[in-house]
Amino acid sequence: MNVDVSTELGPGRLVVAPATDARAVLWLGHGAGGGIDALDLAALSEALPAAGVTVVRYEQPWRVAGRKVAPRPAALDVGWFAAAPHVAEIAAGRPLVVGGRSAGARVACRTAQAVAAAGVVCLAFPLHPPGKPDRSRIDELLLPSVPRLVLQGDRDTFGTADDVRAALVAAPATDVRVTAVPGADHSMKVLKSSPVDATAVARRVVDEVRTFVESLG
Repeated sequence: MNVDVSTELGPGRLVVAPATDARAVLWLGHGAGGGIDALDLAALSEALPAAGVTVVRYEQPWRVAGRKVAPRPAALDVGWFAAAPHVAEIAAGRPLVVGGRSAGARVACRTAQAVAAAGVVCLAFPLHPPGKPDRSRIDELLLPSVPRLVLQGDRDTFGTADDVRAALVAAPATDVRVTAVPGADHSMKVLKSSPVDATAVARRVVDEVRTFVESLG
């Protein structure tokens, strides 16, 4: 099911995978270099409805318009907030968990409290630009006051799980669970020579997110 979203930046789009007997709703945003068909977002949309979680993926206006370059973070938040009333209607009082991959995870962190999220799922949180660890974005991960799950590939050049943990030690936060995804890069892809395959990565992401969402119910 698709829901068109009118925004001041142009139309956005919600793609909904409904659970038959939903206990919670997971609202996900995509990254700055890709769309809602990313490996991890697609895997969650396919698997979680059977576990009682409706998955809503939001396609930002710039992506709907066919552009290849994402706008500045503030514009991403504008697009996200425009979709919030539609998502609230879908949730219908059920627990709402927000999240996304990369830039989408940043949006979810910045807006979690404003949309009354019960938790945040960060897939490949971009802790810093590649090769620039001094430009940390850990402050955004610290913004939500609700439980957060961070899934990072151990080959992620934007920051591995160990990097995120180290940053959290320097800026202590409660209710943040950081989990490594073996073999995965920032796109949750693995090398052809890796003993871990794409199916295993998708399964790891689905299992971790399902357990996290269920813990909030």
